[in-house]
Amino acid sequence: MQEYETLAAIDLGSNSFHMQVGRVEGEQLFYLDSIKEPVRLASGLTATKRLDAASQRRALDCLARIGERLQGMPAGAVRAVGTSALRVAKNSADFLAKAQAALGFEIEIVAGREEARLIYLGVSHSLPLTQTPRLVVDIGGGSTECIIGTGYEAQERESLRMGCVVFSKQFFADGVVSKQAMDSADIAARVEIQLVASPFRNSSTTQVWQEAVGSSGTARALGEICRLNNHSDGAITLNGLRWLRDRLTKAGQVNKLDLPGLKPDRRPVLAGGMAIMLALFEELGIDHMDVAQGAMREGILWDLLGRVHDQDMRDISVGQFQRRYHVDIKQAGRVALLATALAKNLQPRIDEEALRALNWAALLHEIGISIAHSGFHKHGAYILENADMPGFSRRDQSRLAALVRASRGGLGKLGFFPADPNWPLILCLRLAVLFNSGRNNPSLPKMQLACDNGACQLHLPAAWLKANLLTQAALDDELKAWREVGPDFRLEQLQTD
Repeated sequence: MQEYETLAAIDLGSNSFHMQVGRVEGEQLFYLDSIKEPVRLASGLTATKRLDAASQRRALDCLARIGERLQGMPAGAVRAVGTSALRVAKNSADFLAKAQAALGFEIEIVAGREEARLIYLGVSHSLPLTQTPRLVVDIGGGSTECIIGTGYEAQERESLRMGCVVFSKQFFADGVVSKQAMDSADIAARVEIQLVASPFRNSSTTQVWQEAVGSSGTARALGEICRLNNHSDGAITLNGLRWLRDRLTKAGQVNKLDLPGLKPDRRPVLAGGMAIMLALFEELGIDHMDVAQGAMREGILWDLLGRVHDQDMRDISVGQFQRRYHVDIKQAGRVALLATALAKNLQPRIDEEALRALNWAALLHEIGISIAHSGFHKHGAYILENADMPGFSRRDQSRLAALVRASRGGLGKLGFFPADPNWPLILCLRLAVLFNSGRNNPSLPKMQLACDNGACQLHLPAAWLKANLLTQAALDDELKAWREVGPDFRLEQLQTD
């Protein structure tokens, strides 16, 4: 694995875009420069869930400035992550193409629970290490993440579909705050929280966490307002939130509110963020919440550092899925070993990340058997497409699902060739499954797979084929399946001495 002296994280939040650069010193990170811009991407979502032109322009301009700062950094040292607004926008794919061109690096969109994991990772690294349960709350522009964890590991993770930008736009349009609007926002937030409250709620009889911590802009703004208005020493308090709610409703307009600690860039989203935070306090039994300096961007950096040092969360998730779905570990290992061996000799060379994806797909290609043996590759693909897989982006999971779906069965309906760059991985995976169909540590022959512009040749010893007639028959069927893909592709079997 390539090692880097400097790493960079970009958090494309629904309210603000953040960049954080860190210097690597062994197992530690030392934060260097950062960029934050209030892009308010979620405010540009139309009624039809499409990002409007103005919000896209703000985002692209910001990404171009970040890209200029990161110019010259290797791709493996930079990770850019999109969150709620990009998850729900129907035109996010079109926007991402432009965004990646402006930034100069790939952008991942992560699921809500993966966002929660990254947030907890960033927060926990900014606080003293403790083995007592800790509640972390992060109110973003389009979603709110609640996490309970100990040490650096999150045990409970939920992502709620409410955020400071979305709530401010929905209930407090143009900054107008009325008692009726505040009550409506409170009810909407409580309904959302109650769907997942049980694992997170402290009561007089049950203590599921020992301390509560808030992260990101809303928490920091509310903590600062509480401090400068004599309601705390910098923490968020229940009494301080109730006081702020009353001040907002009496003012009737956010812009008329003159409070120490209320910054201009926070005014447009203050009412929505405060309503969500107060509902969380009252529903989860929070009286006092400290404010952390770490957030998702730091979590991305620490996760990236783990990947660089071969402590990739994705490897851990694959192992957990193997255990959960009772995968035959030895068989999966045999398939993975042969698939990656075949792929490493292909031309043009397959990049390291693609090889890792092939290895993970081979290790998980039989997870669908726990549901039903018939069509288990389809069941496995569904699981990989839809399950929460810590460390994996949506694109990562879609790629795994596509590989597992294509690991057996017909090829004609998949429609992947020649446009899909995954086809060499699919070929290697299918051949590895075929040659290990006996599930008994077969004595495999020396074989070589060579591909050039869609023309592939599989070299095998003639004597071995004569001694393994079942494999020869299966290979004949496989050759026929690939011939049916189309005239631009062919797989030939060449016998050697």
